[in-house]
Amino acid sequence: MKTFLVSRTDAIGDVVLTLPVCGRLKQLFPECRVVLIGRTYTQAVATACPWVDDFLNFDELSALPAPAQVKQLQAQQADAILHVFPNKLLAKLAYKARIPLRIGTRNRLFHWLTCNRLVALSRRHSPLHEAQLNLQLLAPLHPEAVLPLTEVAKLVELRSPEPLASQWQQLLAQRQPAQLNVVLHPRSRGSAREWGLPHFGTLARLLHTAGHRVFVTGTSTEGEELREWLAEHRSFLAADLTGHLTLPQLVAFLSEADGIVAGSTGPLHVTAALGRYAVGIYPPIRPMHPGRWAPLGPHADYLVFNRPDCQDCRQQPAACTCIKELAPMQVLHRVLAWKPMPNLPGQA
Repeated sequence: MKTFLVSRTDAIGDVVLTLPVCGRLKQLFPECRVVLIGRTYTQAVATACPWVDDFLNFDELSALPAPAQVKQLQAQQADAILHVFPNKLLAKLAYKARIPLRIGTRNRLFHWLTCNRLVALSRRHSPLHEAQLNLQLLAPLHPEAVLPLTEVAKLVELRSPEPLASQWQQLLAQRQPAQLNVVLHPRSRGSAREWGLPHFGTLARLLHTAGHRVFVTGTSTEGEELREWLAEHRSFLAADLTGHLTLPQLVAFLSEADGIVAGSTGPLHVTAALGRYAVGIYPPIRPMHPGRWAPLGPHADYLVFNRPDCQDCRQQPAACTCIKELAPMQVLHRVLAWKPMPNLPGQA
């Protein structure tokens, strides 16, 4: 085997937790080439991963005429494709491109028609972590027992894809020796249950009072949504970065900050994979609980309210009282246990 295509065409956090598949391929086939197929907004994650040799942009691929789509896939000269995230178009294209080994789950009818290796994989009720579940797609290549999560976590690694712009470097460098540069990412764009702006506001005040520096990140749209909240808490913030960072620059910023507090979002998983501190805030409800989606990394951590699979939150997702039962003071204690991180120059 020389070239593997790994398809994961959904969100940033999902792509981060697919990186162990790429890393494991490098372990099993040291000379192989790994190409990640993903969306435009996840390209920076692929570029930042040492296990990924190339990136195939699914948005650009899907915009081509049908014959050109097949030729584009054939040009990769792939020996195998792993459909980690089922995508009907890619499954059809891989079949038409006659990629020799096409691996997918048995849970999609179109995989039965387009793949020649099917893996029995049930995610919803599995006790395994998402990253462990993704690795099960490697079974047709190398049957083995489920890797322990501690071993899987070692395969989640990112390095900043480009240097951090000098204006943001200078901003982070203004801290005192004992100060922490803490990123808060309050929104989730619907990908996770949210802790709530009142809690994030209280945490910002507590961190500021404790002498630390607080940065808020998010998209420009989220910045507009947070405008009143940001104005109300401006005195506690070192900077409002919403809408000011491209994804590569966000990755670079997170690689030089000390850590992040967020829900189960892409920035949380990226920060953990960069080797920085990451505290995730989770509900106990399955399958959103940390047993499935906890961040992975040497300094990854999470908090979850001790209530087994709350049915009230399942019936009223917007309320999600369980996640709001986690008090800002609990999160503060986790952050105060951090030690200031050194900068990581030369990773680009």
